[in-house]
Amino acid sequence: PAPVDFFREKMPDSSFARYLRELPLKPAGNPVLLYNGDKKANQQGHAAVIDLDTGDRDLQQCADAIMRLRAEYLFAQKRYGEIQFHFVNGFLADYQQWRKGMRIAVNGNNVKWVVSNRESTSYESFRNYLNMVFAYAGTPSLQKELIPVNAGNMEIGDVFIQGGSPGHAVIVVDMAVNNQTGRKVFLLAQSYMPAQDIHILKNPANETISPWYELDFGAKLETPEWLFSREDLRRFATWPR
Repeated sequence: PAPVDFFREKMPDSSFARYLRELPLKPAGNPVLLYNGDKKANQQGHAAVIDLDTGDRDLQQCADAIMRLRAEYLFAQKRYGEIQFHFVNGFLADYQQWRKGMRIAVNGNNVKWVVSNRESTSYESFRNYLNMVFAYAGTPSLQKELIPVNAGNMEIGDVFIQGGSPGHAVIVVDMAVNNQTGRKVFLLAQSYMPAQDIHILKNPANETISPWYELDFGAKLETPEWLFSREDLRRFATWPR
């Protein structure tokens, strides 16, 4: 629920914001599980767990979870031509090519498309495409694909990201505004290392409104497992959102 006196502004039915806002949650109290079924060591940083599979390999980590959410939304909207992500080495993994039956061959730092006769339009094939993206993309490549945005102009779907090894990224999955003052708050979600359930983050800097964060959070954004700055906020460029 939003904090007292805050409300959620209506978002278009087909928007990325609406998709993120309506992500299903597991029952209250569920632990964050790793890809292998073990519990994450730190169970103190999450307020809820999103009911979306992680897969059974150590692939869907922080940036990967954000790419997963974006790709799942575009797949559901049948906006297949917008599903594309660069690998860290610069190769563009275009889902349209994958749907045509092409596959990606990786040999060291050399990556190319090869012809395949495998069926390519199913959801299972789409998930296989994403696993390939997760294996070879990450925070450095995703950061380059996103557009810097002023934190004061935040929208649902924006991403705080620091590219690196390690880097980290979290995504804004909801926002609310105060009825009287116009103040805004937002919710964050993340995956982490090793691959684990995507989960809603608590706010360690303000337990009064946690898991919500004030839009006016100052120079630094403190999350349970990473510290971001206002300059780390970025946005997917594709319009409409």
